[in-house]
Amino acid sequence: MTTPEIPKQVAQALVSGTCDDPFRWLGVHAVNGGAVLRAFLPGASRVVMFTGDAGSVGQVLMPHPGAEGLFTLALAQRPGAYRLRVDFPTGRVVLDDPYRFPASIPAHDFARFQAGTDTGLHHWLGAVPLTLEGVAGFRFSVWAPNARRVSVVGDFNGWDGRRHVMRRHHDVGIWELFLPGVQEGDHYKYEILTRDGRLLHKADPLGVWQQSGPQTASLLTAVPHEPEPRTSIPQDRTAPMAIYEVHAGSWRHHDGRVLSYDELADTLIPYVVDMGFTHIEFMPLSEHPFTGSWGYQPTGLFAPTSRFGDWRACRRLVARCHEAGLGVLFDWVPGHFPADAHGLARFDGTALYEHEDPRLGQHPDWGTLIYNYDRHEVRSFLLSSAFAWLERFGFDGIRVDAVASMLYLDYSRREGEWLPNVHGGRENLGAIHFLRDANTRLYANFPGMVSVAEESTAWPGVSHPVDAGGLGFGFKWNMGWMNDTLRYMARDPVHRSHHHGELTFGLHYAFSENYVLPLSHDEVVHGKRSLLGRMPGDRWQQFANLRAYYGFMWAHPGKKLLFMGGEFAQQSEWNHDVSLDWHLLAHAEHRGVQALVRDLNRLYRSEPALHALDCQPEGFQWLRVDDAASSVVAFLRRDAAGNEVVAISNFTPLVRRDYRLGVPRAGYYAEILNTDAQAYGGGNVGNDGGVNTDSVPMEGYAQSVSLTLAPLATHYFRCVPA
Repeated sequence: MTTPEIPKQVAQALVSGTCDDPFRWLGVHAVNGGAVLRAFLPGASRVVMFTGDAGSVGQVLMPHPGAEGLFTLALAQRPGAYRLRVDFPTGRVVLDDPYRFPASIPAHDFARFQAGTDTGLHHWLGAVPLTLEGVAGFRFSVWAPNARRVSVVGDFNGWDGRRHVMRRHHDVGIWELFLPGVQEGDHYKYEILTRDGRLLHKADPLGVWQQSGPQTASLLTAVPHEPEPRTSIPQDRTAPMAIYEVHAGSWRHHDGRVLSYDELADTLIPYVVDMGFTHIEFMPLSEHPFTGSWGYQPTGLFAPTSRFGDWRACRRLVARCHEAGLGVLFDWVPGHFPADAHGLARFDGTALYEHEDPRLGQHPDWGTLIYNYDRHEVRSFLLSSAFAWLERFGFDGIRVDAVASMLYLDYSRREGEWLPNVHGGRENLGAIHFLRDANTRLYANFPGMVSVAEESTAWPGVSHPVDAGGLGFGFKWNMGWMNDTLRYMARDPVHRSHHHGELTFGLHYAFSENYVLPLSHDEVVHGKRSLLGRMPGDRWQQFANLRAYYGFMWAHPGKKLLFMGGEFAQQSEWNHDVSLDWHLLAHAEHRGVQALVRDLNRLYRSEPALHALDCQPEGFQWLRVDDAASSVVAFLRRDAAGNEVVAISNFTPLVRRDYRLGVPRAGYYAEILNTDAQAYGGGNVGNDGGVNTDSVPMEGYAQSVSLTLAPLATHYFRCVPA
């Protein structure tokens, strides 16, 4: 039988790797009442098609003249499921022809993707394990609408982009190919031929397993198509939330190396439980090429970094946190991405995920690129990323990085370096829409989850409901409180009386949002010194100041966040390349701070007055706000049942005896915490367990108490009514 000819230009395109429609020519096609089989296998010396078992006698394909690697076979009729026996210089292989399989992506997935509402791209886009026509393999699919040709390259084809050119779905710009026989752990990338003839090699944007630098390939892995049953630790505004912020690569080292996910589970979890925190917030665990970015320049928005193990180990870590009663927050970075060649930057040769105009698409501070939130497909990509971390790995919520940089078109830009929105304003309307949509969908789909915004401006309603005009976050970091109070604490006590407002101003707006009080990693780097290092005075005063500050913070309205090392008064600035200074716990002062934080967490969790109304003004009342001369503040916290705790802080190194304070109830005020206690490294100046009220009117109250205030200390008292 005569083999039908293939057009010369097509044969040349296949050989040169410029053919963008291989399914039109390769595989089996009906021709003149019969059929033709074509296979392109560069480097092969002989190709046999057979339909039985691997030892079956088959039919030999003929080499196509002038087109090395192209083989054809004329057939009387279309065969059933066939396989190819191929002789390469390295040996004989038996393989299923990927060009005999049909498309397998449901069309309705495209519609959601294009509408910007798809929250499940990770279920069907990327490399998905699949069985087609009884054959196991992986379906690869990638969005690259402006590419001339896209191929899957990897260990399985010698990284030859001509071998496995993908099928293009022209209406959406998605390329797809089912590859039978590829294995978990195989390395792969997408080879993209751009319109101007350049070859790009890109990691899978939806890959769940990637190499850590300097290698940048994605790895095949059989993530379950459907999410596993999800366990979580529910969270709401009335529950205690004391967050321990962790950089997984520097919390602790073993024999000079970082801990794995499983080793973190063995050591970090019991430590955090012992310290009484309710949540761990991991700094970004998304795959990122540059360790010095701390994860804030991610290239894998669906991939846990393989620095600490594979994605299964990451999931085990979260599950073990839940078993221990800990919630786990994921630090998510939808605000920008790095320009690394293997990442999303100019993915198909064009500004696909980012903006073309640098006035919209580049961050001047970080040298990173900004997502185009106005593009529907980009919104689907980011929504799906957030969903994947909660679905696949069980995280209880997200902390969204650098929200201010998303909201403002002129963020960190001078005049002329930014473009206004359609109304002439500075607001990024696409980002606002995206954040509202993301929060709405996350809270609807994951009851009990929490989203937290790192937002450093006075943008109104960050943690207000979307239907009330807000952005829909559950909480917002209180950066103003953090800046003001750290500035106050850094002052010599002799000057604090002139800056009393830095301590009290936060209560003017404390209930305008649902706040988290953050002492994060950003406050102990870049020359800012450690928290202990910021405190003034001699060594004793530094520790006393820090203890007093922690006491003030844990009583103040708002959920709590403390970066690792702060709980034992790390002396040096944080360095992401080395472990925390655990050896400091050999010293009593550091053990004292650690003991204090442990007890603060215990009280914060056990006393509803300290947490239940964190976000409502009814839970707070000033008792002494204006004693700037003494640098003393006192306030009352209460819960809905009327239980009360009084907190009073003395931010001078003087003992204040017979300090009289008006209180609303008669009774006994049991001293339940004193940061100057000897157990914490203090001088044990206090009130012998508590004080009774006196019928001495003060500041509108019929009752008052006479207190002894320790130097540079905070005291808590629980009211036991008469």
